[in-house]
Amino acid sequence: MNEHLDDTAPDRRARGLEIMKQVHGEDDPPGGPGDFFGMTVEHLFAEVWSRDGLSLRDRRLLLLGLLVGQGMDGDVDLQLDAALRTGELTPDELREIVIFLTHYAGWPRGARLNVQVEELLARFMKD
Repeated sequence: MNEHLDDTAPDRRARGLEIMKQVHGEDDPPGGPGDFFGMTVEHLFAEVWSRDGLSLRDRRLLLLGLLVGQGMDGDVDLQLDAALRTGELTPDELREIVIFLTHYAGWPRGARLNVQVEELLARFMKD
């Protein structure tokens, strides 16, 4: 059982915002008003991303595979960028992910992922 379930809403919100910052690799992660953002922070990040059993890196790898498989290129870009900025994945690891996922997600999606990774790495090396 997740020990976080008995936390108060302010505790969940603070923990969720902290995990969200780590996942997005930004001090000011994207957000917005309303219940959707609150549920995202207090449930997805405070409860799901913070569970024991998998590291943030493990979760990011799983999420990348899912996003690539579903062709969600915009979200793939965000996750690749965050993984590189946070140091969770190296350029060589990103290139290995391309090779691996191409064989499961299909060549067209793998080719697109390759372009995404190489464009990201070119920007990263430039900065």
